[in-house]
Amino acid sequence: MSQGNNKYLYWITFVAVNGGLLFGLNMAGIAGANELIKKDFNLSDSGLGTIASFLMLGCLIGALFTGKFTDTYGRRKVMIGTALLFIISSLGCAFSTGFYSLTFFRVLSGFAVGATSVVGPMYIAEISPAKKRGTLVSFNQFAITIGIFLAYVFDYFLINLGDNSWRYMLAIPALFGVIYFIYLLGNFPESPRWLLANNYKDKAIKILRKTSESSDLENELREIEESIKQETSKEKIKFSELFKGKTGKVVLIGTLIAAFQQITGINAVLVFAPDIFKSAGVGADQALLQSMIVGLVNVLMTIVALKLVDSKGRKTLLLWGALGMTACLAYLTYAFSKEEKSAIAVLLALLGYISFFAASFAPVMWVIISEIYSNRIKGVAMSFSTAVSWGCTFLTVYFTPIIRQNFGNSFLFAIFGFFSIVAYIFVKFYIPETKGKSLEQIEKELGLK
Repeated sequence: MSQGNNKYLYWITFVAVNGGLLFGLNMAGIAGANELIKKDFNLSDSGLGTIASFLMLGCLIGALFTGKFTDTYGRRKVMIGTALLFIISSLGCAFSTGFYSLTFFRVLSGFAVGATSVVGPMYIAEISPAKKRGTLVSFNQFAITIGIFLAYVFDYFLINLGDNSWRYMLAIPALFGVIYFIYLLGNFPESPRWLLANNYKDKAIKILRKTSESSDLENELREIEESIKQETSKEKIKFSELFKGKTGKVVLIGTLIAAFQQITGINAVLVFAPDIFKSAGVGADQALLQSMIVGLVNVLMTIVALKLVDSKGRKTLLLWGALGMTACLAYLTYAFSKEEKSAIAVLLALLGYISFFAASFAPVMWVIISEIYSNRIKGVAMSFSTAVSWGCTFLTVYFTPIIRQNFGNSFLFAIFGFFSIVAYIFVKFYIPETKGKSLEQIEKELGLK
């Protein structure tokens, strides 16, 4: 691939991952606003849990239907739709007048995040050369971590602007949504695989010429066309087919890894990080400052994952990640079971947990589910797996303030630690290694062709 082609490939990846940036901003933007919203709307712990977690309920719904939309209308149009949703929902949250309107716009924001979590990795996987696919798909997760970090930064600087400061925090994604929308309306191409599947061969060839690393473009084109031909010659995928035979086994693997990414606790920690630090004896401003450190470490360790995902492999990163997370969560369980606890030790353990997660499950889950599903089932299967992931996120974030209030932080971290152990066992025995293989090779090895 020429230097010019590299630039083009990285440019369209950069545009695509702006959805990931908005994903992160929406996920963590409420972290600094929790107590202010609770006070402003006179909410219980359950009410706060509802507002924080209903974004994930919207994500579940958005993810579930996105696959069908991407297959019907194309990846690019779905991205444009999500950009508009990000703008509308963010402004709606900022101007909400009560619990119900804020909950509604949080759900709407969730639709956009859920759709982005499906279409972003799918699009990048389809435009990427095999040797760079793991890294380029991981850029989406990198953008999410930057969004989370920026959310904490904005929260820190906006927290002292009075009772309405939470409104400014929730308005931030609208600005970035406008930028994303403008990028998408520019010279941003459709996925060549979608174009070939929908009889736009000339357009597909133009894009492949700019993005492919193959020295034999004709052969690569024939491979993709053959793959699409086999898929279209079969009956259209039915939802029930996702749970049958070899397809069912592959979907089960993808769905479970998506679930483990969430039930090990990451979004509960990110959303409630300032509150967890406060319960360790840290003041409100310091809690947000420490949350910024958490966000920064999340970004830096995702860079480590970008370096390693195509060299060390997907499975190795997942195994080390699960072990490291288990060790850090075990310490947090111990620390919060004591009357006296060191705020610095709690910060270091949380940073360790974030580090191991960011370098493993955070990006690798998206890489794996974008790779193991064949083109024929990809839209529906990725939607299903991602929806299950968001369902797990919703339950985790909804119950976190309730568990913390009734059983304490120690019990919460023990639950997450248990699931980290189970995740290790699952990865060890069931996750295939996919590094350096073309999507067509992976399909053959999994018995889907």
